[in-house]
Amino acid sequence: MFDTPDDRRYMESHEWTTTGDGPVRIGITDFAQDELGDVVFVELPDEGDELAKGEEFGVVESIKAVSDLYAPVSGTVTDVNEDLFDQPELVNDDPYGDGWMIEVDPSDADEFDDLLTPEEYEEQIE
Repeated sequence: MFDTPDDRRYMESHEWTTTGDGPVRIGITDFAQDELGDVVFVELPDEGDELAKGEEFGVVESIKAVSDLYAPVSGTVTDVNEDLFDQPELVNDDPYGDGWMIEVDPSDADEFDDLLTPEEYEEQIE
């Protein structure tokens, strides 16, 4: 069974986001990192970049595959986890903690309503 924290929302494409009024953190799920295998490279946007929900914001490369990353919400990138550039394996080791990818200041709180709940995401990956 994969870890699916109940304090987040999820995309069918296996990205997660925290929720709240301020900046939210975004990363990939435990299921996604397991499917990818050992992550060897991460490409992320720059601080200040504008994202649109569903838009590609980066790439994660593993020994098995290269996968695009999609924004769960629209907004402005306020922080990038630069530790991943030197330690991409953090995505495998701690996908919901040290392996987070970006922080975004969401521009439309209603977009969270369209994301999967933890229960809905778990049903999808069963």
